[in-house]
Amino acid sequence: MKITRVETFAVPPRWLFCRVETDEGVVGWGEPVVEGRAATVRTAVHELAEHLIGRDPLRIEDHWQVMTKGSFYRGGPVLSSAVAGLDQALWDIAGKALGVPVHMLLGGPVRERVRAYSWVGGDEPADVAEAVTAQVEAGFTAVKMNACGRMNRMPTAADVAAVVERATAAREVLGPDRDFALDFHGRFSAAGARRVLPHLAPLHPLFVEEPVLPEYTQLLGEVVAASPVPIATGERIYSRAEALPALRAGIAVLQPDLSHAGGISEVRRLASLAETFDVLLAPHCPLGPISLAASLQVAFTTPNFLIQEQSIGIHYNQGAEVLDYLVDPEVFRFDAGHLRRPLGPGLGIEVDEQAVRRAHGSAPDWHNPVWRHPDGSFAEW
Repeated sequence: MKITRVETFAVPPRWLFCRVETDEGVVGWGEPVVEGRAATVRTAVHELAEHLIGRDPLRIEDHWQVMTKGSFYRGGPVLSSAVAGLDQALWDIAGKALGVPVHMLLGGPVRERVRAYSWVGGDEPADVAEAVTAQVEAGFTAVKMNACGRMNRMPTAADVAAVVERATAAREVLGPDRDFALDFHGRFSAAGARRVLPHLAPLHPLFVEEPVLPEYTQLLGEVVAASPVPIATGERIYSRAEALPALRAGIAVLQPDLSHAGGISEVRRLASLAETFDVLLAPHCPLGPISLAASLQVAFTTPNFLIQEQSIGIHYNQGAEVLDYLVDPEVFRFDAGHLRRPLGPGLGIEVDEQAVRRAHGSAPDWHNPVWRHPDGSFAEW
């Protein structure tokens, strides 16, 4: 079997899919994208495809090594995301060619269902209570929300009170038997995060995500030491080498993204590395159906898995939804806030190729907003 063609499709709301075709008719799908840089990643995918055309798709590890280490300049979100999508597609082909789900090729399942959380807003306490109530009524046992909107790097007393008020609104709806997580998005400085975190401890968040920006990972140890709340990070970490300082800092949860961190091949290694630090895995996934399918294949074979992010119904999805590109959306049907083990071959989904081709080219030229504080400094969006 040989790879004969690699195609990419820019589709709404802001996703990029890749399709890898073989001479035996087996097709694999992946989702390589950096939100706001889809066109750049697309170019990288086609540059990497020059290595793949004419070669055996089942040599996944060899291809991964060449794509990540075969050039002088390595790493970064664009290259890692391009590799991730192609890697997903190669695993999809392997599973389909052998007639088994990818997680069977990774050692088999260690569970029959995985817990998932749903996103809610987080801007106003009244909105939080309403949104969390809707997710509880839908059967979810966990939600995640923004801790704040645009925020001073060093929060005032009023800023701290506002974060606690939002978190309190969520806890009051959830009660003691359900969970919420807070995403800081790196909007605080390390000192600001240390100021806020102790105030959240009585509300028992499942974790607080990205208390500082990834370029300040060297400060994570100080934040962890000052925090009674479990700390999570990893959506902007793309390799084992980048994850190691965060793990050594004492984080509780690692959150690699299957569409950014080198795909299934690297994330399964990240999961094993995290296990040696007694750290749990919660794959980041605010993207589309292929990214979610790849995440689940890892989740079902990872002993130290905690919870899965998913973006069905998230506010980002304007113009298309996760399920719109699937032939059978039942594979992502929730059961009491959990997803069942996919039994189909490969990634366990059937991409609606005609829907993808119809949508191709209609994706908006989306770029993330640029936030500035009144003093002119940038704020994390």
